[in-house]
Amino acid sequence: MFTDTGDTTTTDESRPLAGEQITVVGSGFGGLSTACYLADAGADVTVVEQHDHLGGVAGTIERDGFTFDTGPSWYLMPDTFERFFGHFDRDPADYYDLVHLDPHYRVFWKDGDSVALSDDLDHVRSTFESYETGAGGAFDDYLAEARHTYEVGMERFVYEDRQRLRDFLDPEVVKSARGLTFFGSMQDHVEKYVDHPKLQQLLQYTLVFLGGSPYNTPALYNLMAHVDFDLGVYYPEGGIHAVVEGIAEMARELGVTFETGTPVEGIEVDPEGVGVITPDDYRVADRVVSNANPAHVERDLLPPDHRSHDPGYWDEQTYAPSAFMLYLGVEGDVGPLEHHSLVLPTDWEAHFDAIFEEPRWPEDPSYYLSVTSQTDDTVAPEGHHAVVILVPIAPGLPDGEKVRTEYREKILADLAENVGVDLRDRIVVAESACVSEYTELFGAPKGTALGLAHTLTQTGPLRPGHRDDSLDGLYYAGSFTTPGIGMPMTLVSGEHAAEAVVEDATEQGVFGGLLN
Repeated sequence: MFTDTGDTTTTDESRPLAGEQITVVGSGFGGLSTACYLADAGADVTVVEQHDHLGGVAGTIERDGFTFDTGPSWYLMPDTFERFFGHFDRDPADYYDLVHLDPHYRVFWKDGDSVALSDDLDHVRSTFESYETGAGGAFDDYLAEARHTYEVGMERFVYEDRQRLRDFLDPEVVKSARGLTFFGSMQDHVEKYVDHPKLQQLLQYTLVFLGGSPYNTPALYNLMAHVDFDLGVYYPEGGIHAVVEGIAEMARELGVTFETGTPVEGIEVDPEGVGVITPDDYRVADRVVSNANPAHVERDLLPPDHRSHDPGYWDEQTYAPSAFMLYLGVEGDVGPLEHHSLVLPTDWEAHFDAIFEEPRWPEDPSYYLSVTSQTDDTVAPEGHHAVVILVPIAPGLPDGEKVRTEYREKILADLAENVGVDLRDRIVVAESACVSEYTELFGAPKGTALGLAHTLTQTGPLRPGHRDDSLDGLYYAGSFTTPGIGMPMTLVSGEHAAEAVVEDATEQGVFGGLLN
């Protein structure tokens, strides 16, 4: 991994990429992260972004006094953000302010029950005990394992890029990994600790951040309980896009150039390096890092003789869910809804089946609501709330206007019936997004909203790596690569992609074998 020496003096050793021209395609978190690390290593970095805003999926909608985050809405794993900014001798607080959320979120079950959870572990413990005798102690045991898994997993398998199976045979890695549960599903793992279905859901709902289900996600991801209960849930004032703007500001300080409204139409081999085709330009870079996903790049941007996979390869992968998104400006109160709320049936297996087993619009959906105006009074006019509703759905579903209208009414009626919050006659602003938007705006295969799901066969070295297999000088960062899905993971993916660039440049002898 990159080493932070604390010395900002410009030397050959600290700037091994001096003189390199590098183009980064896409400005999602992975692209922004890569750009920062490469610029810090001395490269001349240009980020080209097809949209008029930075951030990729993490954009905003601003309309009639309302502001909505269009993509991620949970700020988790603050330690990873601190580590990222710390590499550049900076702190997140230099660029945006965080509000600690208490409670973290509220869960509403469709039998009328609800709980609010925070990082007050005594309260969480008593909540678990109220559902099942002995579950308070079981929670402690589960959380202790999650802490250990997180500590070992982050240091050994996330922050260190292990893209090959043989990388896991390092004796130190084998020793540190003893006791970790790698195999089996999360559902099987959680059942060893608690029996009550609601408690199992509370320990597993965070899998939605990984794009998986309790039935296809490896038990290794029990570490998400530590993320949830120990590390806290935060809100960056101004929304997630404030984080995008903060990282972009730091990138500019490091020398990165941004070109928005510049779609890439092709990537090709050039005698001088790697050619990037845009509508009004053809540029040659020494290297190109794509934050655009590899499926889109291979299918739509690369010449056929430089594609690493057959045309059908990407159709056979297991994708994280797409999403039916509603962005609603609402007049009046929203009752018991917290900043983050989840609405769950007591048995959610049918919804996961509708995503991963027999793709269809779920009949009894689980869904998530974000009401940032409960925390931030700048995102909605006085007397109003900004409400985002996300329903995870199978990627690739048909999502025409008729089904969207019907499903919107279904969700709003479900919210009124099961949570007691009826928004239907109070909506003054309404926008939506679904499979089509993720496909058309971001080139996401089957319209996935997240990337490749974290199944056992798509975890760690079994995910796409950071180097393209067929075109020297082309690299990848983002949620399709290691270490995976989510803002913190894509920040780390940018670090890994930049490491690959530095390693290749120095091994070629161009920079005298210097690796910071």
